[in-house]
Amino acid sequence: MDSTLQRIRVEALLAGLPVREFRSYRGRRHYSGWYWSATTGGHVVYENRLELARILLADRDPDVVAIAAQPFLLEEQDGARIRRHVPDLLLGHANGSVTVVDVKAPKRCADPAIAEQVAWTRRACEQADFGFEVWSGADPVVLENVRFLAGYRRAAWVDQKLVPSVLGNAASPVSVLDLEMRMADHPRELTRPVILHLLWLSRLVADLSQPLDGDTVVRTEMAA
Repeated sequence: MDSTLQRIRVEALLAGLPVREFRSYRGRRHYSGWYWSATTGGHVVYENRLELARILLADRDPDVVAIAAQPFLLEEQDGARIRRHVPDLLLGHANGSVTVVDVKAPKRCADPAIAEQVAWTRRACEQADFGFEVWSGADPVVLENVRFLAGYRRAAWVDQKLVPSVLGNAASPVSVLDLEMRMADHPRELTRPVILHLLWLSRLVADLSQPLDGDTVVRTEMAA
């Protein structure tokens, strides 16, 4: 379906399939695949591990309510030239706004051709009242922590009956080990997944710029 960004229904973009197909082949330089998103309840395609990192951060962001990969083909006549570009991600936010995300490796951002394409995409997004972001990475410790917490993103895999007790015992700052001690009536193999799941949901907060371990201090979001 051909349209303009100003006229197209955002809901259709967020619910649509990727406009490009990625195939696996021997010698491929990029690591692509499908990530199961807790936000969407379905799979989101990624072309490389940098895109996967941005998807992980979006999936954990409480403000993000929808994630679409390769959401549309942007095309425009520019004199004798036709510009074409497929953005990497489209994020839907709780307030109804959307953000177009282009994921670029830092070394590519200095390329004049890439800078020109980014500027063109930004103008098109601004005309449609879409947010626009160029993302080139984040603190590696934060990313590793989020990758780890993503293993506990599925609510069905944790004991939901323990959630109120964990939150109650973390009403004031407490280390993970001390929190587990306060929950000593329950096996650690049940309580720790709940703690990590609540950290994924941001219902518990911690300093993710430091490696997560038993000494990590957590607290409820309200106590932050």
